Amino acid sequence: MPGRLPTSSDFPPSLNLAIIPPPSPQSPVNILILLHGLGDTNLSFATLARQLSLPETACLALQAPTPLPFDLGGFHWGDDIIFDQASGQMDFDTGFTKITKIIALDIIKDTLLDECGYQSREILLFGFGQGGMAALAASTLLSQELGGIISIGGPFPLSKFGDDFSTTTKNRTPILVLGGSSNTLITETPVTKIRAVFEFVEYHRWNKTGDTMPRSRDEMLPIMQFFARRLRSRRGVPEGSVEIG
Repeated sequence: MPGRLPTSSDFPPSLNLAIIPPPSPQSPVNILILLHGLGDTNLSFATLARQLSLPETACLALQAPTPLPFDLGGFHWGDDIIFDQASGQMDFDTGFTKITKIIALDIIKDTLLDECGYQSREILLFGFGQGGMAALAASTLLSQELGGIISIGGPFPLSKFGDDFSTTTKNRTPILVLGGSSNTLITETPVTKIRAVFEFVEYHRWNKTGDTMPRSRDEMLPIMQFFARRLRSRRGVPEGSVEIG
């Protein structure tokens, strides 16, 4: 049986999330969970979900649980707030213990898999910056392979494993990680560490400064190609057939 479109009542009431149904009226085949960047809210990614208009895919734009201090506005995914004394900027990697359990257990396992009837392969994550770090960390709590993870400017958090990235079995969830060509968090060392945790990793370096969201068709192309490979479809599948892969 295909999974059903989740409703707000399926999730813990403490979560702030927007549910964006697929563009067609049929039951969604895929679920895409979107995680915004540090200091943002889920409103921008709810808008992104509508703009993507991915076929047969419902989107969940989750808001980070903790507001930033000092009336800065926006929310963050970390366990703590730490400011770099040299730059004055907030550290992205401040621990993800709380949010990884929320994403992996409360949202994916308890709600989407057990309650709504999806398979793990039908669930994908899309995160920007600190949201990408949370997505990568959350997937390591699950024994099942997810449909894929896209992380823009979000390396695997050192707070998860420290400097020891050796694992006996690599996670088989396919990863697409993207970053700029300069002033980026996605350099050779972070990519190597992601590949130490995940078996299938694709790295795309944009020819631009910084790890910003894609601003052109060319910058969006590798993301849409990843979706084309990883999103499942029941269009044209005869009744009673079984999709493999």
